[in-house]
Amino acid sequence: MEDLIARTFEAYRRLLSDIEQAQSANIRKAAKTCADSLAQKGVIHVYDTGHLVSRELINRVGGLAAMSAFNFSFSVENPNQHRQAQGETGKASFETDAMLVSAAIKRSHMRAGDVLIIGTVSGKQVIPVELAIQARDNGITTIGITSLRYSSQLQSVHPSGKRLFEVVDLVIDNGADYGDAMLEVEGMDRKICPASGIGAAAIMWALVAGIVQEMLARGLQPTVFKSINLPDGPEIYRQTVDDYIRKGY
Repeated sequence: MEDLIARTFEAYRRLLSDIEQAQSANIRKAAKTCADSLAQKGVIHVYDTGHLVSRELINRVGGLAAMSAFNFSFSVENPNQHRQAQGETGKASFETDAMLVSAAIKRSHMRAGDVLIIGTVSGKQVIPVELAIQARDNGITTIGITSLRYSSQLQSVHPSGKRLFEVVDLVIDNGADYGDAMLEVEGMDRKICPASGIGAAAIMWALVAGIVQEMLARGLQPTVFKSINLPDGPEIYRQTVDDYIRKGY
């Protein structure tokens, strides 16, 4: 039987090599954009649709204190057995989604001059697209991490008909193919091992490195987290947060 573990590592090595060759220029542009914002006490916000990026980047060893997770939801609890039995459920609408996005931005710490990174593989859903549109309308620079090969073959659910890569200021392609999964396996009717999570995480850490390089070139030392598990780790962590509060970057 074929060695699927070896094939998986080879596929991810190839993916990362392809991203490095094809996306380094865009990552450098994004790093400069983020450094421009940080130099003016801006914030880098990260919105991800449920994959690796938002948990991997925020409050993380070796990561930037100036990166902030951005999440929001609207929950309604109103069960009714009679109406559920009739197949009646609450229906979403674009107007509701648009108002939710607007309220989330207004209630957030996002301000004009900040950067918002939006991660979504397909880039077709209403919320990420609407978020990018409204963020730009509010003077926030938007960076989309998505799959161009995948998204370009999908129809957007947003009323504008546009996908994420068509509405953000800068696009970084995570390298995922159509359908995202990479490995065909004999005896399986579908591929395994998605490209998007690993690709996006590698892009974001390369972006962090680029931001650090840009900031240091300007004589600004960005605040970076150390491990809380090191000796004196909790004290070091508190000092790091204090440094960020004081400097703003």
